[in-house]
Amino acid sequence: MGGMSASMQAAPPRYTIAVRALCEFTAKTGDLDLRFTPSPTAQEGIAGHATVTARRDDDYQAELALSGDYGPLHVRGRADGYAPRARRLEEIKTYRGDLKKMPDNQRQLHWAQLKVYGHLLCQSLALEQINLALVYFDIGSQKETVLQEEHTAAGLQAYFELQCELFLQWARQELAHRTERDAQLKAMRFPHADFRPGQRQLAEAMYKASNRGVCLLAQAPTGIGKTVGSLFPMLKASAEHGVDKLFFLAAKTSGRQMALDAVDVIRSGAPLLPLRTLEMASKSTACVNPDKACHGDSCPLARGFYDRLPAARQAALDIMAPPAPGGALLALDRETLRAIALAHEVCPYYLSSEMARWCDIVIGDYNYYFDLSAMLHSLTLLNDWKVNVLVDEAHNMVSRARKMYSADMEHAALRLLRKLAPEPLKKPLDRVHRQWNQLEKDQSGEYQSYAALPEKFMGALQTAATAIADYMAEHPSYVDADLQNFYFNALLFTRLAESFGDHALFDIEKSAGARASHSNSVLCIRNIVPAPFLKPRFESSHSTALFSATLSPWNYFGDMLGMPDSTAWVDVESPFVAEQLSVQVAAHISTRYQHRQQSLRPIAELMGEQYRRQPGNYLAFFSSFDYMEKAANQFAERYPDVPVWRQSRRMDETERAQFLARYTLDSEGIGFAVLGGSFGEGVDLPGARLIGAFVATLGLPQINPVNEQIRQRMDAIFGAGYDYTYTFPGMQKVVQAAGRVIRTQSDRGTVYLIDDRFGRPEIQQLMPAWWRIEVAGTGRPPAQ
Repeated sequence: MGGMSASMQAAPPRYTIAVRALCEFTAKTGDLDLRFTPSPTAQEGIAGHATVTARRDDDYQAELALSGDYGPLHVRGRADGYAPRARRLEEIKTYRGDLKKMPDNQRQLHWAQLKVYGHLLCQSLALEQINLALVYFDIGSQKETVLQEEHTAAGLQAYFELQCELFLQWARQELAHRTERDAQLKAMRFPHADFRPGQRQLAEAMYKASNRGVCLLAQAPTGIGKTVGSLFPMLKASAEHGVDKLFFLAAKTSGRQMALDAVDVIRSGAPLLPLRTLEMASKSTACVNPDKACHGDSCPLARGFYDRLPAARQAALDIMAPPAPGGALLALDRETLRAIALAHEVCPYYLSSEMARWCDIVIGDYNYYFDLSAMLHSLTLLNDWKVNVLVDEAHNMVSRARKMYSADMEHAALRLLRKLAPEPLKKPLDRVHRQWNQLEKDQSGEYQSYAALPEKFMGALQTAATAIADYMAEHPSYVDADLQNFYFNALLFTRLAESFGDHALFDIEKSAGARASHSNSVLCIRNIVPAPFLKPRFESSHSTALFSATLSPWNYFGDMLGMPDSTAWVDVESPFVAEQLSVQVAAHISTRYQHRQQSLRPIAELMGEQYRRQPGNYLAFFSSFDYMEKAANQFAERYPDVPVWRQSRRMDETERAQFLARYTLDSEGIGFAVLGGSFGEGVDLPGARLIGAFVATLGLPQINPVNEQIRQRMDAIFGAGYDYTYTFPGMQKVVQAAGRVIRTQSDRGTVYLIDDRFGRPEIQQLMPAWWRIEVAGTGRPPAQ
């Protein structure tokens, strides 16, 4: 999808669309075909383009910017290259394997793009005819296959106008929608009679960030209505600042549902608000036929996908259109979109990918904008969208982004693969195996971090990945899950190796293998500072606002995430007062690892005394399942009359719901949980459903060889190794857990922070300013 230009109020309005997007809309037909034929990596594609253009004459023009108009349409893009002497315009495509096996609809799309570029060039240079060439470059053999046609300017103009006519009805619909949308957004009123305390301050900071085109870090306490308080101003900003789309990114499913609910609340204040809202689901969740492959010969929802897509696309838009009086205004949540997809016999996941082009608000997981192959980010660049991005519960971003840009490989998996792999792949896999054996042999200890990547191993891995890609391209019907998994891991490993630097660690962790003669090991490129990867994502947005109840100290998040220097910061005043929450530090107890056994009895007594004083619902948080189990056993033994329930390892969604269902307005008891787990954040238990919490840990990450390497690197980069590795991440979990107790302005509750270190000034500085902390206990704290 294109976007309406910022000057849309001027007459007549103009609709801007990329050449590729236009052709994908008008010229893509037939099956969805995603059978596993490895395409070149992005790096290989760039290198392939460079190889082809380097073979051309000195006057060859690469990356030629072209544009043209047809009625209200403004079509623009970059052609790959033009040779003036030969009057030849080229579209360069890199590939692997047998070119004859390329689907016809893909070839037709390539010709469509080239013909549109041909018209734009003829118009620009006043040419009467031109040679058009599709140049297919084989990454493996480095050979070019050139398909060439000669076209007249008149013929290309007719083709261009036909494509534009095919799109024009849709474009006029989109122009009308955008005009009506922006008019309604400008007139939109806040959906409630007034803002909650703190909510207005948050909303103003959001709007100002969009107005200035800067990023924002917003620390805002739980309970003020952050979701509505961020969506409302950013929607107003969409109209005022010419923003095409708003992406709302959440860490968990519950966050996506809160966003959908907030959009409903906002629209209820303006019944005719034509706001198209889409919820993205993962491919595994959306897939209807997980036992089938993504192509027309296997899955009926892929067969003829592009032929049935126009009707499904229109149906999806119609359901989001303003209804007749009294009717419902629907969002494209997962269930609604799935129903439309199945009614039109198309794949729900790829219908949702298509609808992301045409919706105003897209709600999804962090990875849709921030990971290596992020779809929303790719679409933003392709279509030159102006986007605002909201990142919910943003204290999760550091750990989530680290995982996005890390990769690991296990030797045991390769050993098994070597035995079962096709014969042509055994030699390259054996070479990887030999190099891996050498790494294990050279390393004496169980764990070691290295300053540089092992060149011979990386070379062998790259060769093996290329061999697998070539084999898969030559045998598209061959399917082996283990081989594909190894291939994808190898691709990610080699891709991350290209940008390896101070932001990452390379380490090897050895363990005993299944057989005495074999050791096993895991190789890991471990991202520890996501900033280099995330910085371009922030720069691609008009404004990105990250908000959470725990975003301090702000410089930690700024450093780790690569926030621009212009980033604004707001610490929203809490609507809560100290009288609502009794915060007690049990300074006579140490929860350090060496003191845990002797801490169990005093923790049980403290919890029992509080429960006797004030029976009700409590949550107790511990640093590990082992510690939690021992504490729960001790408490249950001493206080058998108090109901106790416990978090178990690997709880599914149903089990988590059952755990929380114990917390009613009339129930009493103590739930035992692990800090940083499912119940430490994103849990809403207002009023009598939760009246207190016990936090028996500082939440500090475990001291182990990996974390110690991270601490050393943090010290070298930021000069605050211990705080960046241990203190700040730990205290964020503590404050999040304590934040479960006070959810509304009428709530009252008690929090016990159990450890002498909670009494230290530098630790208390990381706690909410509105807390009034009382340090109980006597005696000197245990030595470090």
